[in-house]
Amino acid sequence: MSKELLQHCVELLAPMGHVRSRRMFGGWGLYLDDLFVALIAFDQLYLKSDAATHAQFEAAGSQPFQYERKGQTVAALGYFCAPEEAMESSALMRPWAQLALGAALRANSAKAAKAAKASRPVKPAARPRRKT
Repeated sequence: MSKELLQHCVELLAPMGHVRSRRMFGGWGLYLDDLFVALIAFDQLYLKSDAATHAQFEAAGSQPFQYERKGQTVAALGYFCAPEEAMESSALMRPWAQLALGAALRANSAKAAKAAKASRPVKPAARPRRKT
């Protein structure tokens, strides 16, 4: 993976907020304002997606992130490659980056709700009353 591609992707996302990159899984993870929104793998930018955005990526001809594990191709539907034209400028990337940011926000909200539910104190069971 080239450093030039990483730098280009950071520049494309920069108008949306603070972009930070982190090495992971032989590629790079991209964070936008501390939300994980994209990854770069196999010389391709993949944007975060969810059930609310899959159709938009598919309609644009984007392919899901895929990798091989033990000789089998595994599709990770949580990420789709950025449309080719979006790679040309920040203005063309913006709507796709907004979709990825929305998916990341929804994922974070779901995680926070689950964590809040798990951290609630368990109400003790009522003790049976004794007959006197």
